Amino acid sequence: MARWGRKAKKPWYSEGVPFTCLPGCGRCCDQPGGVVYLTKDDAKRVAEHLKMDVEEWLERDCRRSSDGRWVLSSNKKDGSCIYLQEDRGCGIYPSKPAQCSAFPWWNENMRSDRDWRKTVELCPGLVHPDAEVISLPVIQMHLEADAEAEKGFREWND
Repeated sequence: MARWGRKAKKPWYSEGVPFTCLPGCGRCCDQPGGVVYLTKDDAKRVAEHLKMDVEEWLERDCRRSSDGRWVLSSNKKDGSCIYLQEDRGCGIYPSKPAQCSAFPWWNENMRSDRDWRKTVELCPGLVHPDAEVISLPVIQMHLEADAEAEKGFREWND
């Protein structure tokens, strides 16, 4: 029971939310201006997948945010993710960053009804008839991964 005798309010998604990632969609990856923050584990995993040194990969495929955190670079032509392929699949799917895996369960998407409505408009997997209900513990796990990714890192020193 919360302070002053009131019960803590359950999040609006406490009963779960229907979702399925649709093959060939790629809508979450083609948004101009999108930012994917990286954890050190992400950098290590992606670089290893691409058979590169982490420092080499950071220089080739990443950039610094305005506050110095490492983020994935965007395609210069259209602002989409550099790993979004012609078939709308992910070129690094087995090693994709934690923040990518957490979509649509990003804290910024779930903080208000308005933000969630924008996410539903973007992501057809949230209204697809074959969507399965994602449980609260899974959603919370993704929210935590998103929060950790947003912290990012500024220096690579393994």
